[in-house]
Amino acid sequence: MTDDTERRDNPTCGEGSGRETEEEGIMYTKLKSGSLKLYELEKNLPPLDAIRVRRGFIEKETGTSLENLGIFSIDIDRVVKRNCENMIGTVQVPVGVAGPLLVQGEYAQGNYYLPLATTEGALVASVNRGCSAITHAGGAQVRILHDGMTRAPVFAAENVVHAKQVADWVDAHYDDLRVAAESTTSHGKLTDIVTFIAGTSVFVRLEFDTKDAMGMNMVTIASAKVADLIAQGTGARLVALSGNMCTDKKPAAINGIMGRGRSVIAGVALSHEFIREILKTDAKSLFEVNSRKNLVGSIRAGSMGFNAHAANVVAAMFIACGQDAAHAIDGSTCITTVDLTESGVYVAVTLPSLPVGTVGGGTGVETQQECLRMLGVAGSGNPPGANARKLGEIIGAGVLAGELSLLGALAAQHLARAHQQLGRG
Repeated sequence: MTDDTERRDNPTCGEGSGRETEEEGIMYTKLKSGSLKLYELEKNLPPLDAIRVRRGFIEKETGTSLENLGIFSIDIDRVVKRNCENMIGTVQVPVGVAGPLLVQGEYAQGNYYLPLATTEGALVASVNRGCSAITHAGGAQVRILHDGMTRAPVFAAENVVHAKQVADWVDAHYDDLRVAAESTTSHGKLTDIVTFIAGTSVFVRLEFDTKDAMGMNMVTIASAKVADLIAQGTGARLVALSGNMCTDKKPAAINGIMGRGRSVIAGVALSHEFIREILKTDAKSLFEVNSRKNLVGSIRAGSMGFNAHAANVVAAMFIACGQDAAHAIDGSTCITTVDLTESGVYVAVTLPSLPVGTVGGGTGVETQQECLRMLGVAGSGNPPGANARKLGEIIGAGVLAGELSLLGALAAQHLARAHQQLGRG
């Protein structure tokens, strides 16, 4: 009997006997008629059974076997309450490992193996090559520049004079707003408020220290309290709790300039000899590829990011480590720089917006929790916030590894050959 067969026969992995009970038959009929909604199944059944019935219904409706979606090992009771509605199973993403990667950060210090969840062939191999190069060069220097999660409610003022009055009122009542915000959470701290005006629209960008949480739920709840006080105190009408000046899950210049989440920089020095022997190229070629591709090419294309493929590494680590995958777009705003030095080059990445956390969200799902433990960052840090910053530093170093590897392959004209050798279509 194969491992897959054993998992399918194990009811804890989502599959029951495969025989439809009379009760389930009645539920299928009700689901078909619309008298029972898919989201109501957990009210009548244990989570595992609700998932199986829902999946069976979708199979019948679509004429598609979803057998493999029903194979999983995670704690369903937790997931259906905190992470996923209308669950029918799981999609398995292969997880590769790159490393060891030597990181010399303020929070991350030592060698780390990076878990990368991806279906893109050659990605793990490329990052692994970069990890090896950085480690042999003495490690990646990494620092956190800024730390703050944001939410920006938008208000409607009566006219431009009123709009200015609203902004002035917010500035004058900072302490009151901070107390109100922090009354909603035992962990978060309001660290900054900046107002922006466009005509009669007033945006109030609130920034919080969210400790080890990525913090979007925390700051949204706190921002709602603050927004109510602003509306009461100024007469401005709250239009939306998020006015897109935050900016959440969209590439935005404001995040690149002011930062959002953890702002991370990572760099490594490479000697001429090292570049020649390990990367099979030279310092001038590395500099030119980065200049013409990552900088000039990105500018000409109107890109908001200036890098080779930073989002590749961010997305792969986000998925593996239970981060909000939509925030991988923030990784695309990375700036990669190559400085020529007398001894060789200094390659660096700047990630102004890296929303990561080690508690809450998907970090508690067992498979993702194992990846976080592998990095030594699972749960709350000591002091609070240390684990999330450590994770940010490790991801920043991973992005540096990915950038260095691809820049080296491009400079040496090895990219197409590498993909051909690895059989990537």
